[in-house]
Amino acid sequence: MDPDPEAPDRTIPHQEATEEVVADVIEAGVGHNNAAITDASVAHALNATFSDTEVEGALNALGGKINLILAALRANGIVDTVS
Repeated sequence: MDPDPEAPDRTIPHQEATEEVVADVIEAGVGHNNAAITDASVAHALNATFSDTEVEGALNALGGKINLILAALRANGIVDTVS
């Protein structure tokens, strides 16, 4: 249920219009300026004979996905760049 626009806790003049503009700006920028990032693999089976190479590969792939997500967040000004 939407809060009553006349309620005392809504103190920003033209708050509803302001919220709509902010939502439009976010929708127009975030996610629309970046290519889709495919889901990370969630199925990794370790058995008694797993190798360091398999674990290293899975961790490298996960790190790659995290870096893609961070790059998208930085490109849209959601998180700051590393200094």
